[in-house]
Amino acid sequence: MHSFSPLSSLSFFLLSTTLILSAFLGTVVTQDGFCSAPSILDADSNSQPLYWKVTNPTLSPSHLQDLPGFTRSVYKKDHALITPESHVFSPLPDWTNTLGAYLITPAIGSHFVMYLAKMQENSKSGLPPSDVERFIFVVQGSAVLTNISGNVRKLTVDSYAYLPPNLDHAVETDAAATLVVFERRYSGLENHVPEQIVGSTDKQPLLETPGEIFELRKLLPTSLAYDFNVHIMDFQPGEFLNVKEVHYNQHGLLLLEGQGIYRLGDSWYPIQAGDAIWMAPFVPQWYAALGKTRSRYLLYKDVNRNPL
Repeated sequence: MHSFSPLSSLSFFLLSTTLILSAFLGTVVTQDGFCSAPSILDADSNSQPLYWKVTNPTLSPSHLQDLPGFTRSVYKKDHALITPESHVFSPLPDWTNTLGAYLITPAIGSHFVMYLAKMQENSKSGLPPSDVERFIFVVQGSAVLTNISGNVRKLTVDSYAYLPPNLDHAVETDAAATLVVFERRYSGLENHVPEQIVGSTDKQPLLETPGEIFELRKLLPTSLAYDFNVHIMDFQPGEFLNVKEVHYNQHGLLLLEGQGIYRLGDSWYPIQAGDAIWMAPFVPQWYAALGKTRSRYLLYKDVNRNPL
């Protein structure tokens, strides 16, 4: 009978991780160490617009692009990784001249939806269902937001808007634009009323993160009127979460820049800009940034409500 020692198990894990990373990063392993192959890192350019990789993702390493059936997408009962080669776009209900790809919906086990909206020339948004709140974040192009009061705001890349439930509004474009949209049925509290918010990431202050080294910005107020928040989290190469989180909150995540490793439950996933993740309550989660550039992700999190 064969048995594995803790050392041999660790060696097997490190070898497996090395092979996964070599395929993901476009390298091959030889007896002499690592040999450079065409790397997805080389595709990035400082001259590209912010969040360019979200709408122009690397679908797979070059040596796997012609492999039939290849995808990095994974669905499990407590998490999902949805990668760009798996996106299915179709006309968004009630939107004009807009294609959408639903990345997270209640069918997966979430209490919110997350989708990409690809708007074209002369596009216009529809309204969410009754009592549903909406958050939009621009990753490509620009759009104009108008509400029932006639207030008009231009939204550009890295800007966002929160629309309270039952607020009549429209988002319109005269050229191509891509939005990330979160929606959920609002859970109200007496005497607490949310308001429309328009802002941009660079205008939000960096917040303290005791025990951690990543940079954190919260895009919505922390007051009780809001039943979710959206975070922007930045990691420099080599930085990682110190806390291996397990909590009751759900997450919807879109990696806007960079690449790294995400632990979800007992699985470890290489991820890159354009990848989306759903995390169910209490799934163990952890992230480490790899590569040569900053990692930045957009993160939905339910807050301010009793889980009962």
